[in-house]
Amino acid sequence: MVLAVSGRTDSYIQFITVLLLFLFVLFITYAVTKWTAGYQKSQSCSANVEVLETARLTNGKYVQIVRVGHRYLAVAVCKDTVTMLAEIPEEDLEFPGGSKSRTGGFREILEKIQGKDSPEKEDGRDE
Repeated sequence: MVLAVSGRTDSYIQFITVLLLFLFVLFITYAVTKWTAGYQKSQSCSANVEVLETARLTNGKYVQIVRVGHRYLAVAVCKDTVTMLAEIPEEDLEFPGGSKSRTGGFREILEKIQGKDSPEKEDGRDE
């Protein structure tokens, strides 16, 4: 009888130990992934180079519109090569929402969703 109770206790302790080790490994994996993503994002941020749009042609072949400084370029991106196709005048490009950036800031998007950019009611009441 004492052996049966001792065996169950050992099983529970083993289970809890394995569960804690699994959670520890999961936490370490999460932390390393977040750090890696932040590091890669900081390395790829640039004020002078920005990929505005990408169109897939076939597997591994793309046409991209890239802003380099104040110039806009169309480039072909393949598995092993990048080829400049043409320089595009800024007035020939259509930017979503009439702005030059791909997306607005988070505040702009949130206000747009909430409808704050619509005209205010004169009496201040909501209907």
